[in-house]
Amino acid sequence: MKIQNITDVDKFFKVIDQCSGKVELVSPEGDRINLKSKLTQYLSMATIFSNGYIDELELIAYDKDDIDRLISFMYQGQ
Repeated sequence: MKIQNITDVDKFFKVIDQCSGKVELVSPEGDRINLKSKLTQYLSMATIFSNGYIDELELIAYDKDDIDRLISFMYQGQ
């Protein structure tokens, strides 16, 4: 799934933390990065979110409730 227009990075990672299953960020090269890892979250914040805003991310979530949670965040910011 593609998540777009993330302006609140802290809120985005809070939503990720609420997910019960694995959530992966897919890099442009096709690598999959575990976003549930705190280390990965800090590294992502330092590189991907360095300007405080991201146009688009490709994520893979395996749990239906997590997918619904991420879609809700994307559309409603919740």
